[in-house]
Amino acid sequence: MSFINYSAREINCKIVYYGCGLCGKTTNLQYIYDKTNPESKGKMISLATETERTLFFDFLPLSLGEIKGFKTRFHLYTVPGQIFYDASRKLILKGVDGIVFVVDSQAERMDANIESFENMKENLHEHGYDIEQIPYVIQYNKRDLPSAVPVEEIRKIINPQGVPDFEAIAPKGIGVFETLKAVIKLVLIELKKGAR
Repeated sequence: MSFINYSAREINCKIVYYGCGLCGKTTNLQYIYDKTNPESKGKMISLATETERTLFFDFLPLSLGEIKGFKTRFHLYTVPGQIFYDASRKLILKGVDGIVFVVDSQAERMDANIESFENMKENLHEHGYDIEQIPYVIQYNKRDLPSAVPVEEIRKIINPQGVPDFEAIAPKGIGVFETLKAVIKLVLIELKKGAR
């Protein structure tokens, strides 16, 4: 559901980082923000209550080219991790163009990952989206921790569809930009289909 700003000649796309609490969504966004050229990004905004936090910022990648004479600006969002904040999660998904589902690779977090993935599918469905139709990728974060489950096992549970997936250690930046580039590529493919 990209938004076109005709006066700025920009197509605005929304990418949401979704996942269970403390899986690394915020760490991903902070790393991307810190490494993005200051001239091509907006301010990072944190909407925080006592117990939840949502981050977002926008950036204009310089190397992606244009679609029908329009530049593409990406707005990155995180959802609050706890299922308790489902209303906020639903609101943030409204108008989404692409999703990064962040998995906490620790064995003790597998149930929380599954619950969060099912919650994401339900919330997408409530907005009229089909998980099979929306561009999304999966990131297996925290690969450096001793209790990290082998990727093959997580893939069987979380990614039986075989969408693009990436191993990551977000605080070190490992896999962070690979994940982002993959979801952007999928979103641009969808945009170009619509521009024909």
